[in-house]
Amino acid sequence: MRLPWPLPAVLAWGAAWAAFALLQPRWGLWPALLAACALGTGASLWGDRWWRRLLIAAGFPLSLALSGAAQLPAWAWLLPLALLLAVYPLNAWRDAPIFPTPAQALHGLADAAPLAPGARVLDAGCGLGHGLQALRQAYPQARLHGLEWSWPLRWLCALRCPWARVRRGNIWVADWSGYQLVYLFQRPESMSRALVKAGEMAPGSWLVSLEFALPDTTPTAQLAGADGRPVWVYRLPLLSL
Repeated sequence: MRLPWPLPAVLAWGAAWAAFALLQPRWGLWPALLAACALGTGASLWGDRWWRRLLIAAGFPLSLALSGAAQLPAWAWLLPLALLLAVYPLNAWRDAPIFPTPAQALHGLADAAPLAPGARVLDAGCGLGHGLQALRQAYPQARLHGLEWSWPLRWLCALRCPWARVRRGNIWVADWSGYQLVYLFQRPESMSRALVKAGEMAPGSWLVSLEFALPDTTPTAQLAGADGRPVWVYRLPLLSL
């Protein structure tokens, strides 16, 4: 469910403060601080832009520091930063820290890019598994794989999508040659790298990108997603414009 901004931030900050207040008398200062910071960092996934995610995650520790409610050494404020970097590693910010695939965004993809039963399909940068769920709707008989650099997101994705093989790895280093379809939802700046990686894929395989097109490349098909975002479908070998 989408909530108007800044309601997600307010709710996340309030929940973190409530967790800290409830847990500190029972668990002590450090476990309560860790739990509250973890709650705020997890809630940052609610943000739909990178700066909103950062505000959601940083709201509790910053307000705690300003309030003086806890006397902590200076190094203690590295804890929320470490949690944030665990969820959003630095190298992931060059691509898409987390852009969830909207529900029904890949409706009609199976008609535009047909696959044989048992085909291997990769969600490159699977985040929390929204893209894998959309791919499962499109290709219920495919063997679905997810690749995610952030280990907390990879772990959560594996829990949400037990029917997929979810691994931790760098999508730009991993070999794409063994997949019949690779799905991306990245950033415009990442599509030049995707064009290079597509050169690993076998003739007849498919590259699918939500919202952002490959540069200087003719698509095989273009679909209109459920929320109006285009779905760009390319069959290998790629054709230049």
